[in-house]
Amino acid sequence: MTPDGSTLSLVAITLVVVLTGMVGAYGVRFARTTNDFLVASRTVRPAWNAAAISGEYLSAASFLGVAGLIAVYGPDALWYPVGFTAGYLALQLFVAAPLRRSGAYTVPDFAEIRWGSRRLRALATALVLAIAWLYMVPLLHGAGLVLQEVTGLPRWVGVTVVAVVVTINVVAGGMRSITLVQALQYWFKLVAIALPVLVAYALTRPGVAQLFTGEWANAGTGLGAGESAPEIYSLMLATFLGTMGLPHVLVRFYTNVDGGSARATTVRVIALLGVFYAFPTLAGVLMHQLMPPPAPGQADTLLLGLPAQVVGGVLGAVLAALVAAGAIAAFLSTSSGLVVAAAGVLSTDVLRGRVRDFRAAAVVAGLVPLAIALPTTSVDISRVVGMAFAVAASTFCPLLVLGIWWRGLTTAGAVAGLLVGGVASLGSLVTWVVFPAVQTGSLESLLGQPAVYSVPASFATMVVVSLVTRSSVTPRADAVLAQLHLPSAARRVGA
Repeated sequence: MTPDGSTLSLVAITLVVVLTGMVGAYGVRFARTTNDFLVASRTVRPAWNAAAISGEYLSAASFLGVAGLIAVYGPDALWYPVGFTAGYLALQLFVAAPLRRSGAYTVPDFAEIRWGSRRLRALATALVLAIAWLYMVPLLHGAGLVLQEVTGLPRWVGVTVVAVVVTINVVAGGMRSITLVQALQYWFKLVAIALPVLVAYALTRPGVAQLFTGEWANAGTGLGAGESAPEIYSLMLATFLGTMGLPHVLVRFYTNVDGGSARATTVRVIALLGVFYAFPTLAGVLMHQLMPPPAPGQADTLLLGLPAQVVGGVLGAVLAALVAAGAIAAFLSTSSGLVVAAAGVLSTDVLRGRVRDFRAAAVVAGLVPLAIALPTTSVDISRVVGMAFAVAASTFCPLLVLGIWWRGLTTAGAVAGLLVGGVASLGSLVTWVVFPAVQTGSLESLLGQPAVYSVPASFATMVVVSLVTRSSVTPRADAVLAQLHLPSAARRVGA
């Protein structure tokens, strides 16, 4: 990148960081109570909440990672954006409204409301923290990579800046403040990726036949490992079902006014995500045709170089700065949601649940992943984020689906399923990261994307153990399920 381009990018990134802080400071004016900090007092309307959820959900894995993976691996990488979006359809059908009617603040809250078990609540708390920090560490790495790529600054600078800015915003205003930030950042990210991609396409005007040529365009070759089928099916399971278990996604549905508005929010989210993902997909196709293949582990930086290489000149530098600023906005918005989710469970399960407890928990929730990210190295953002989806799909997805729709899920079944799914997914992922030299072919695929066996194992364990312990089901289950499924007016009539 030219010096002028680097300067423009640094200015654009600085503006995004400053504006994020300013919007967050504005939101602080409305944050007074614990309710405000945890769930924005459950007053967020569907249109605003949908933009906030989309802003939070569209992380750097979507902004940079999806485009890079499509450029490298072709059509098989489309399962990432398809799965990321389709997951909200399952969320709307099975989870959104009942979860909001539960009255919970966090996933551990829901677990205790549904089963009345402190042991299950503690296990859910540990899994929320594991998923949130597993998700956040690659985002911090990505922020450092972006800043290093566009300015030449050391990677630790970007890692630290994002972690500190996010932590300060959450400490100051909690969910109230972050809602404003995330909603505005969705629209900014959409412009930041759509405008450069459309300009690049307009200037090159490649034909459709020219875009989809060669072996790259053939589906079914996988994402670089030897066995494509298990990897693709595992990716589908992780992304389709993982959305239902991501704590930072679920916590946003607690902010809706009621169950109906939670469903309305989800419909809007699907539309907003569908619009957004058209552009990283097109960007990936363009980058494959117009740019040289990236070095291993560098696919995430391809989009940063697209405007300068394809457009060039001052316009190319401006568009490159816009892409860099959009990438930083993606890191900030998603990291904010993860810190809020982690701080929520720490403040209510470890501390006493007061406002000052939330603020102390937010500091811990933001600094722990920073401490992990600084001494470690990064891999492709989308691949690592896919790990977090796999863990969520293997734990909270079966807990919520069965807990909401099956009276017979017992405490013992829920605990056993969470342990089996958590150990299978987290154990596979740790092995994949720590022992890469011993993995080849199908073993690498299954360890790197374990959902194909960890999700069925979790569901099966919950069902089998619950059937064995079905005598422990009490009338409490009927009362809770009535609360989850009947609108408030119907419950009052029934009473």
